[in-house]
Amino acid sequence: MCLGALCRASLLQSTLRRRDFHYCPIWFHTSVEMEVAASIGPQMASKIAEVIKIRSIGVFRTEIKELDQVYKMISSNAVAELDEEQDDVDEQKKGNVCSHFEIVKLFETLLDLKLAYVRLQEAHVPYDPEKIRAADEDVVSRFEMLCKIKKTYKEKLLKEGDYDSAILIAEVKLKERTLKKMKSYAKFKENTAKKLHRELCELEKWNRILAEDIRTRERERVLKSLNHKSFENVVQSVGKAIHDFVKLLITLMKVSGWDLDEAADAIQTSVAYAKRSHKKFAFEAYVARRMFQGFATPQACFFENVMKSDDPILALMEDPRSCFAKFCCTKYLSVVHPEMEMSFFGNLDHRNSVANGIHPFTSYYRAFVTMARCVWYLQGFSSCVEPKVEMFGVKEGSEFLGDHMEVVEELKEYKLAMDEKYEGCKVEFFVMPGFVIRENLVRSRVYISKLVV
Repeated sequence: MCLGALCRASLLQSTLRRRDFHYCPIWFHTSVEMEVAASIGPQMASKIAEVIKIRSIGVFRTEIKELDQVYKMISSNAVAELDEEQDDVDEQKKGNVCSHFEIVKLFETLLDLKLAYVRLQEAHVPYDPEKIRAADEDVVSRFEMLCKIKKTYKEKLLKEGDYDSAILIAEVKLKERTLKKMKSYAKFKENTAKKLHRELCELEKWNRILAEDIRTRERERVLKSLNHKSFENVVQSVGKAIHDFVKLLITLMKVSGWDLDEAADAIQTSVAYAKRSHKKFAFEAYVARRMFQGFATPQACFFENVMKSDDPILALMEDPRSCFAKFCCTKYLSVVHPEMEMSFFGNLDHRNSVANGIHPFTSYYRAFVTMARCVWYLQGFSSCVEPKVEMFGVKEGSEFLGDHMEVVEELKEYKLAMDEKYEGCKVEFFVMPGFVIRENLVRSRVYISKLVV
């Protein structure tokens, strides 16, 4: 039964603080020594006592030399004694599963552990990370070897039917106490989690109430600011945004080798332009019609935080499934033809990305989204006004009427060639639609020419 006591003593080594480098005693209880002495005889016990006597290990190089000498003494004398008492060992094996060989192996392992721990301490003075890591691994391997010896010893005891029932009972009780503590701790944690969950639900409830209150206040603030003048300013901002995007399109078309005259004539046929550069208005008219097609936006979507960021793409990245994101996707696929994008970039990456709900972070797409945001805001503005805003266009070839039409700025320099009130002029096409807001009118911008009689 001596090896069981030694194994229990070896488990005390697990209490070593592997990072307490200044002081950590390695010791065995006197009762263990007495039990060992009774089993292995006085000569072996006296030698073992030299190794396992109560002492503290500090960081001294002399300890290594002393322990090495004791280690050699134990190893050589143990072998000699085993040869002298071979007959006694054979008889002892019959009545005791703990042989001298196993005892020597156990103490050799303990001595190796002690040496390894001293090397671990020594590696800190001077501090050497590589030596510390190697010594640490050595200490761990010695502990693993002790655990292996203990496991083997228990298996032999079970096999021989000589296992101490008191040990089993003690282990069972220890496990039961541990299980009881763990169940109590788990119940405490469960109650804590339920309490935190209730608090989280309350906070989420209050957050929803506060968010709704903020949206209501924002809605009231916006509705109070809605008037004819502010609406007219928004329409002008939309016209400028469309102009900027069309300017970029025309630049890309020139670089790609497009025939701008042919493209403008394809959009608006048989138009008498006062100046060749005025053909850009045909492209602006095309983009405006595509963007304002299906002019209707639910009022709730208008209050999304689309206008809060200087970069409109950031609003798309924050909520790629928002109403505004869907609006950008639909309008981009409608405004930019696949052949046009292919001629610009040599691929359809932008189109494919937008169709899949991915918004490219490019200057070209940013220009489009900037324009789309202005149109989106105008549509949301219109949906909030009571009664609803009505949009109107001007039929091509109709007579110019100054009450609900205005001429594009570039044509005003040719006023001398026309009547001051543009009487006798016809509408070639409208560039921007007009709007009726309550009893007020935002005139439609048109491109006109002299009516030929």
